[in-house]
Amino acid sequence: MCFDYIANEFPKSRYMSNGQLKCPLVVRTANGAGSRFGAQHSQSVENWAMMIPGLKVVAPSTPRDVIGLLAAAVRDPDPVIFFEHKSLYATKGEVPDGEIVDTLGTAKILRPGKDATILALALMVPRALAAAEKLKAEHGIDAEVVDVRSLVPLDTQTIMSSVGRTHRLFTVEENPRLCGWGAEIVSIVADEAFYDLDGPPVRITTPHIPLPAADALEDAVLPTVERIAETVRRSLQS
Repeated sequence: MCFDYIANEFPKSRYMSNGQLKCPLVVRTANGAGSRFGAQHSQSVENWAMMIPGLKVVAPSTPRDVIGLLAAAVRDPDPVIFFEHKSLYATKGEVPDGEIVDTLGTAKILRPGKDATILALALMVPRALAAAEKLKAEHGIDAEVVDVRSLVPLDTQTIMSSVGRTHRLFTVEENPRLCGWGAEIVSIVADEAFYDLDGPPVRITTPHIPLPAADALEDAVLPTVERIAETVRRSLQS
């Protein structure tokens, strides 16, 4: 029942009031797999949220981004849904002293590279980074890793610039494959940067299935470091 407010009330206030009402609201919610919570409590639903007009969608992957993006979300005049990945709650990282206010709608290049662009979100970010290191060490492939961070608004400039340098695109999504956020980005890149591509964009996703609770089965369906690295290697060397 709570989703009715997120989908049908908060995002429409400004539009239905002709700008007379604002809804400066942040909805923090935990989601994501990897912690053995089963089909009803392990879903990644960023793609559900990004289809709703008027709603901004953020999913941080580091402690610093949690602080900076949450501060930006609180200051935003529109409703923001702030996805916190359950399997990242124990993550530790450096956070500078003082006030940190980031900017919504900005992706971040975490690892520069020249052979391929790997886009990732939330839990898939550290896995994409590990896969990039594996590709470099074992196959000499230099992959650029981009933390998307914000799906709405989407930093298309950073994504397009990266694809323009590497000429190959891979998305790593924990969302089920059907209608995932990567499909939207692939569509944008194909439309606006087709001639920058040296090969078809590739989506590395979770299958379109309810997530299992058994640890071996959950691990089998989520994108892993090995699957990411092998998919990129096979695509580039085929």
